[in-house]
Amino acid sequence: MTDIHELTVSEQALHVRKRELSPVEITRHYLSRIERLNDRLGAYVTVTEEDALAQARSAEQRVLRDTPEDLPPLCGIPVPIKDLDMVAGVRWTWGSAVYAEQVAPLDEDFVAELRAAGAVLIGKTNTPEFGMACHTDNDVAPPARSPWDLTRSAGGSSGGAGAAVAAGLAPVAQGSDGAGSIRIPASVCGLVGLKPTRGRVTAAPVRPDLIGLSTTGPLARTVTDAATLLDAVAITRPGDYFPAPALPSGVRFRDYAVGTADALAPGAVGEGPRRLRIGRFAESPVPDAPTQPEVRAAYDSVSHLLEELGHEVVDIEVPLAPEVQNHFGTVWAAMATRYPVQPEDEQRLRPLSRWLRERGRGLSATEYLDATHQLQLAIRAAMTRMDEYDAVLTPTLAQLPAEVGSFSADGDPVAEFERMTRFTPFTVLANLTGQPAISLPLVWNPGPIGTTLMGRFGGEPTLIALAAQLEQARPWHGRRPPIWNA
Repeated sequence: MTDIHELTVSEQALHVRKRELSPVEITRHYLSRIERLNDRLGAYVTVTEEDALAQARSAEQRVLRDTPEDLPPLCGIPVPIKDLDMVAGVRWTWGSAVYAEQVAPLDEDFVAELRAAGAVLIGKTNTPEFGMACHTDNDVAPPARSPWDLTRSAGGSSGGAGAAVAAGLAPVAQGSDGAGSIRIPASVCGLVGLKPTRGRVTAAPVRPDLIGLSTTGPLARTVTDAATLLDAVAITRPGDYFPAPALPSGVRFRDYAVGTADALAPGAVGEGPRRLRIGRFAESPVPDAPTQPEVRAAYDSVSHLLEELGHEVVDIEVPLAPEVQNHFGTVWAAMATRYPVQPEDEQRLRPLSRWLRERGRGLSATEYLDATHQLQLAIRAAMTRMDEYDAVLTPTLAQLPAEVGSFSADGDPVAEFERMTRFTPFTVLANLTGQPAISLPLVWNPGPIGTTLMGRFGGEPTLIALAAQLEQARPWHGRRPPIWNA
C-alpha cells in the first residue's frame, strides 16, 4: 500500500471508513516522521504523543463500533494546531521564551470543533514570537524551514504548519492569518493556503475580534483538503463582531471543490463552466518593493492559464494607496501590546517584539483610532474598485523565498520590519478588506511560487471552485520536496 503520508486527507478518511487503515496506524506513522525529521525542519514546538495516541485509540473504537455514515468527517486524521492558539492542557508558548512553559487552560472553540469532527490533535506548530513576523524564528524552537530548500525560511507566521504539511509531518494543518500568515508559508512551501472571509471562524471563547484582521484557516496539499478543514472549523458564536454570510443549508465548502455544489456551474445544459471576470495587478502596493521577475513570470503564467480556461482577465490599478501601509503599521504595533509581559521580562523578547511593543505603547487613543479610520476609508475605496470582479489575482509574495535568518540578521528591528514589508506587500489587502484569499502552487521555478486569488466578501464558494478548476488544469499534488522520502 502507498505510504500513509502520500495520501490526501480525503483518501485517509476513506480508508478509515473502509477499515483499511486504523487511526492508531495513521497517528503512529506521523509521530514517527516527526521524530525523524522535525529537528531539521522546525515544524513542531510541542508534540503531544500520548494524548494523540489516546485520541487515535478512541477514534479506532468508534470506527469499529459505528457505521461509516455515522463517523465524523475527520475521524482519526491528525491535525496540528498553531502555537498561538489554545489546546486545553497543552504547552502554549506564543513563540516566546517568556511563555515557554505556559499551559493552555481550555480549547479554542474551533479546536473543540476539530475534536467533534474526529481529528487527532497531534501537536503545536512553530510560530514567530506573538505571530508578528513573516518568518518563523523564535527563542523556543529551531527556525521553521521550507522542505524544498532547508536554507530557506518556511515563512510565517504559520511557518511550522506549512513545513509540517509540505514535508509529510501532517496531512493538513490549522494556521492563522493576520497579514498573510497562512498564504506566505503556503507560497514558500508549495501548498494551498486559504484565508477565509472575516468572521467565518470565531475567535471565541477569549480572543477579541479587534478590527478583524486575523482569522483561522487551513494549509493543505489539495484544494479539497483545505475546504474539508474549513468545513470543520467554520463556526460563529453569539457576540462575534463580524459573522460571515452562511452557506446554503446542507452545503459544505468541500462540495465546491469536488463539484457537487459547483459555484462555476454552467448556466444551461451543455455549457462549459461559468466565465468569470478576474481583475489582476502585480505592481506592489508598497513603495520600493518591486516584484521580482520570477514572481512576475509566475503571475503572468497563471493569468494565461485562467484565459485558457475561458475566464476574462483584466488589468486593474493597485486598489490601495501607499500611505495605507503606515496606518497598518500603527495598528500592527498596537496589537503587539496585547500580550502581557512583565517589565523585567521585556528584555527577554526578540528585538522586533520589543520595538513593536514600544511603538504601540507610545500611541495615543486618538492616533490608534485615526489609523483604523484611515484604514476603513481605504477599505471602502478598494472594495468599490474590486467589486465588479469575481476574483482578483496577485502574486502571493513579491520575492522568492528568503534565507533563514535573513530578515533579522543585523538585529535591527526597524530594518527587519521594512524587509518584511517589502517581502509581503500583497498579502495584507485581504486582511484589511476581510475578503477570502487563497494561495495556490501553480508555478515552480524550480521551487514553488505561490499566486493568490481574492474573492468577494463571503465568496469562498466561487474561490474554492475556481481553485479546484486550476488544480485540475495544472496539478501539483505529485510534487515532493527532497526531504519527503528521507
